[in-house]
Amino acid sequence: MDYETLLNKAYEKLPKIEEQIDRFRIPIVETMIQGNQTIIKNFSQISEILRRDPSHILKFLTKELATPAGLNNERAILQAKLSQKIIQQKLEIYVNDYVLCKECKKPDTKLIKEDRITFLKCEACGAKSSLKAIK
Repeated sequence: MDYETLLNKAYEKLPKIEEQIDRFRIPIVETMIQGNQTIIKNFSQISEILRRDPSHILKFLTKELATPAGLNNERAILQAKLSQKIIQQKLEIYVNDYVLCKECKKPDTKLIKEDRITFLKCEACGAKSSLKAIK
């Protein structure tokens, strides 16, 4: 047998590698427009999945979307008519800035405040990076 034949036999005996599916997906925002307000219906589920304080996420969205907002039970109410796509894009920015680790890109992080500086501490790789404050 020549080398190519042996190599093909070896490849056939290798176990098939399944495509790895990420365990973390950015949640899809479910919105509803009511008058001049946009309601995020699944806001509490989003904050649970991201493991962040709902008021922190809402403060970020308020700043990014330049509109006042408030929490009502499990929903967030934005005082403007906004498309689901725009809110989803802003949520993805939030996840990249305040949830995913800068080193290993895993979502296993928590926010730690030391003095007046907030850090993103990764529980998976141990990395620690400073974050810009949401004003």
